[in-house]
Amino acid sequence: MDRRRFVAGGAAGAAIAAVAAPHVANAQPRIRWRCPGSFPKSLDTLYGTQEHICRRVSEITDGAFQIQPFAPGEIVPALQVLDAAGSGSVEMGWSAPYYYTGKDPSLAFGSCVPFGLNSRQQYAWWHNGGGSELMAPVFADQGVVCLLGGNTGAQMGGWFRKEIKSVEDLRGLKFRIAGYAGEVFNKLGAVSQQLGGSDIYPALERGVIDGAEWVGPYDDEKLGFQRVAQYYYFPGWWEPGPSIAMMVNKGAWEGLPPQFKAALETACGDGYVFMTGRYDALNPPALRRLIAGGTQLRQFPRDVLTACYNTTQELYAELGGRNARFKEIHAQWDRFRLDQQTWFRVVEDSFANSLAQIQARAR
Repeated sequence: MDRRRFVAGGAAGAAIAAVAAPHVANAQPRIRWRCPGSFPKSLDTLYGTQEHICRRVSEITDGAFQIQPFAPGEIVPALQVLDAAGSGSVEMGWSAPYYYTGKDPSLAFGSCVPFGLNSRQQYAWWHNGGGSELMAPVFADQGVVCLLGGNTGAQMGGWFRKEIKSVEDLRGLKFRIAGYAGEVFNKLGAVSQQLGGSDIYPALERGVIDGAEWVGPYDDEKLGFQRVAQYYYFPGWWEPGPSIAMMVNKGAWEGLPPQFKAALETACGDGYVFMTGRYDALNPPALRRLIAGGTQLRQFPRDVLTACYNTTQELYAELGGRNARFKEIHAQWDRFRLDQQTWFRVVEDSFANSLAQIQARAR
């Protein structure tokens, strides 16, 4: 082939491509959505992941698909995000599915349930263990499609004004907590309340509640709980790996072009890793600061954890007896959990325990 003809042909092809490219871009639909969320802007990881996902969608689609994030109260209150997305008053919302178990008890599996899966296990169940397929009808009944978009990792057990030394200390305790853990606490004599993030501090300060759990050291420090409660407990047995989700109006989702669906799914997958990584990096120094400032770190006594575990199993049996779908999902989920627990004990947990023992002896 004549080299000059080849070069000329290549240049001509490039020119044609350059001319044609704007027409391809212009042919792409331009979509603008609104996304209210359940988490205040002051929480730069929970709200920040909402922003991150919206930004990533725009980047992936070269600005053709724009999603504007909103904080609680700017469009709807913190705990009405699912209602807004399901009704179609907004196209999507950013929230924790277990906030809405009053609508359907099975929604909790979209976040986490007590003594359940950690963040990696939750992701594995949802994407590789049949969880997404099992849960799709649950969310469809609420008028939405659910895309997991974040996970906080294992959470702390919350802030208390007094020490928890036995199950008796839970009786009459007014405690802010979300999901089924609240029902477990109620069965053990406490009085659970569900409050949005921005409402917790004033309730704790005024004595409306005696204790509260939120996420972990980084967010809890930002919200100032250490100023109104002294004792900080672990583990957060009710939230070993809670997911946050983008809940997309079903009609809006079905109307999206395939490339925009793929962009949103990709951005949510990125958000899951983004949130977990930030909390893993930010929680350790925050915990050190809290302890240095006078926070008393405490572990729940074994008899309290045992009582909570046994009560949780009773609750699952009750919920399954009242709701066939919950029973079906829980049975599949629990088989997956037991497999994961066995595997993690062999590799992940044994390594962590062995390393801690070696380091302790090395000192």
